[in-house]
Amino acid sequence: MHHVKIIRCATPEEVGKRAADMYTALLQEKPACLLGLATGSTPLPLYRELVKRCEAGELDFSRVRSANLDEYKGLSGDHPQSYRYFMNTNLFDHINIDKARTIVPDGLTSDVEAMCEAYEEKIEEWGGIDLQLLGIGHDGHIGFNEPCDTFVGKTHEVELEELTREANKRFFNSIDEVPTAAYTMGIGTVMSARKVLLVATGKDKAEIVKKSFFGPVTPMVPASILQFHPDVTVIADEAALSLID
Repeated sequence: MHHVKIIRCATPEEVGKRAADMYTALLQEKPACLLGLATGSTPLPLYRELVKRCEAGELDFSRVRSANLDEYKGLSGDHPQSYRYFMNTNLFDHINIDKARTIVPDGLTSDVEAMCEAYEEKIEEWGGIDLQLLGIGHDGHIGFNEPCDTFVGKTHEVELEELTREANKRFFNSIDEVPTAAYTMGIGTVMSARKVLLVATGKDKAEIVKKSFFGPVTPMVPASILQFHPDVTVIADEAALSLID
C-alpha cells in the first residue's frame, strides 16, 4: 500500500532545498510543465530557493505554467491577504515566469460555477498538472478541502471551518475580516496530478502527518486520500516526522 516516499530533513530550509531539487529536475526534463502551487508559510523556504536558483541562471521559468490550489472568496488579487498577491510577492515577481500563464481562482467571480469549470478546463488544456505542491492543515485539509463526509472531485466553493479561519486570523486585523468561504481545487483535481509533493514542517504537524499517511483513508482526513496516489513525495523536517519511525 505504501509507496509514499518520505524524505527527512533537519530544518525547514533543508526541506526547501530538497523540494527545489524536484523542481530543478522537472524543469530540465519538461521546460513547459504545469506546476500546481500552494500558499502558506511552509512553502516559503522552497519559493526562496527557487528564486535564488532562477537568479543564478539555474532555473528557467519562461515556458512554465502554473495553477494555484485555492483563493479566498471576496478578495481581489491585489488584496494583501489574497493568494494571488501572495504568489506574486513571494514567487512570480522574482522569477522569469509570464504571469499571464499563472492562474489562481478568481475571488471576485460573480459566476462561481462557470469560474470553477473554466479553471478545470484550463488545467486540462495545459495538459494536466505535472507536479502538485501541497501543504497540510492541522485538520488534514489540502487546498481548502476541509474534513467532510465525501471527497469532492472538482474545483468548487467551500465554507471555511472555524479552525481554519482561526488559524488564518493572524494575517488579518480581526477574525471578522477572515473570509468565510474560498474556492479550491477538488480532491480529484489534486489526485489527477502526475506527481504530488507535500511539504510539512514543525512539531504541530507531526500528528496530522502520521494520521494522513499511516491512518485510515477517510474524507474526515482529506490528505489521507494521497495514500492512493501513485507518486507522492513527502518532504518534512524532523519535527513534523517525529511520530513516524
